[in-house]
Amino acid sequence: MYPKRIKLDEGYQKTYKNVDELLPTLPRSKGWWLDQLLQYQGFWLSTYGIRGSMLIDDHFNPRPTDIIIATSPKCGTTWLRALVFSIINRNSFDFSDHPLRKANPRDLVHFLEAHIRGDGSTASIDGLPSPRLLSTHLPYALFPECMTDDTLACRFVYICRDLKDVLASKWHFANKLRPKGVPPLSLEEAFDLFCKGVSHYGPFWDHVLGYWKASLESPKKVLCLKYEDVKKEPLGCVRKVANFLGVPFTPEEENKEIVEEIVKLCSFENMSNQDVNKSDTRSQEKPISNSDFFRKGEVGDWVNHLSPQMSEILDQITEQKFQGTGFSFH
Repeated sequence: MYPKRIKLDEGYQKTYKNVDELLPTLPRSKGWWLDQLLQYQGFWLSTYGIRGSMLIDDHFNPRPTDIIIATSPKCGTTWLRALVFSIINRNSFDFSDHPLRKANPRDLVHFLEAHIRGDGSTASIDGLPSPRLLSTHLPYALFPECMTDDTLACRFVYICRDLKDVLASKWHFANKLRPKGVPPLSLEEAFDLFCKGVSHYGPFWDHVLGYWKASLESPKKVLCLKYEDVKKEPLGCVRKVANFLGVPFTPEEENKEIVEEIVKLCSFENMSNQDVNKSDTRSQEKPISNSDFFRKGEVGDWVNHLSPQMSEILDQITEQKFQGTGFSFH
């Protein structure tokens, strides 16, 4: 279906028609809230995600200055949006009156799959000033070659997280979004779906490996971070991102402890305590409230939810999936 009250240009009409023809042919599975997930090019996406992916494939015009902030859901998306925004704009705002104290990071960094829809053409996304900071949950394999070839058409900053914490967080998140009157999703059901690879933008293992391998093949184009490393060595990770983006901290900035200021500003404790992020207001335009993005942000909280048997099964799947890749969460 076409978006209501949006007039599509000719190119977008063709893409929407292709989406409408494709969707009925795709394998389907139960989703984590009310939506169904469809298997598209090996990954499980909502119709929203598939439409966004196909619009990007057909119409997105990358720039060398574009910065794509990529995550699988519940891997530190909010933190990474805040971090990249604060690094790139560190000379534009005073930390005491910073936009992150007044706005959720999703309002400062556009979500690519949504913003590409715009007003039915590329006018909205093409009109953003450079450097464009864009966030995505799409797997690396779903991006068009014009974005992933080694010409540095754009750069990707990716963060992943131990899958056990991801599963526990996704389960809590899904139950927040299930409408009133709908039975909660049991942990056992969420575990079964996750192990089968059926989660938003999953299989999770394939999502991680896509960006990990790209970071090895094109280290100047793709940076892969681990959430656990960020929690252990936040200062080092902030410097690493700044260096990757070509805006390293100067000796003067180091002396002024700008890195430390950014770490404090983007910390879970600080952001979750901002009034704007305590809002639980939802709307048709924003079905997810700001407070929904903040729960604990801890490493290892999965032990309070998953059984030893669940943990063992996930370890076995992970060992099989990552064997020979050189990647490990620890």
